[in-house]
Amino acid sequence: MKRLSLAGALICCIVFTGAAGGALVKTGNLVLTADGGFTPSTLPRRTFVPIDFKGHADLRAVDGSVPAPLQQVVLDFDRDGRLATGGLPTCDPALLREVSPEDARQLCKGAIVGTGHVGALIARQDGAPIPVSSLLTLFNGPTLEGRPTVVLHARTTVPTVQSFVITIPIERRRGPYSYRATVDVPPIAEGHGSLVHVDAAVGRRYRFKGTGRSYVSARCGDGIFRTHGRFTLADGTIIDGSVEKPCNVR
Repeated sequence: MKRLSLAGALICCIVFTGAAGGALVKTGNLVLTADGGFTPSTLPRRTFVPIDFKGHADLRAVDGSVPAPLQQVVLDFDRDGRLATGGLPTCDPALLREVSPEDARQLCKGAIVGTGHVGALIARQDGAPIPVSSLLTLFNGPTLEGRPTVVLHARTTVPTVQSFVITIPIERRRGPYSYRATVDVPPIAEGHGSLVHVDAAVGRRYRFKGTGRSYVSARCGDGIFRTHGRFTLADGTIIDGSVEKPCNVR
């Protein structure tokens, strides 16, 4: 599929708020739905406390075909969120290249910060697309240029075995969003597949030097917790938007 230049890309922007509904955008034959949330939703205004974060996204073509492959996802997280990795074990990506999701979780059990699922559709010349899926695991990874990373692991077995080990850099930012995670999605089934589903639950409590810590923490600074996403497809389509969830001040 011919890749379009950014100047020729179709850019769709959307913002949805509220506890239900999430975000939904339709452009041509393509529909993206996404939502997320966190617990607890009642938080201090100034002090950061441990939370657990969940999110999911689904991409589909209305006519049932395989969407253009997703090439990159950029996620920005609200400035009232905080990430802590000091003292948390890390997982070397090299250990995960040829192992199943279950074995990956055993090899780097102490570094797990999130779990979920991924799904893809693989196009065929004759017949309906083939659905494939895998357990998804997120590990605390080694620092990269002084920044924390997350190592994503998944493995599909249809039509052939393919392991996905992706190092995701976490960039600290200024402004309304405090962290940015950039996921470069590798080709699936030699370019014939497209990622169509991701869900993940992120959260980890641990102790370091006798003190309890949380991988993710948050406060309710302005009553809204925002997550922004930018999805870039191989045909040049860019879907850009955010989900806003209310929080209550404790």
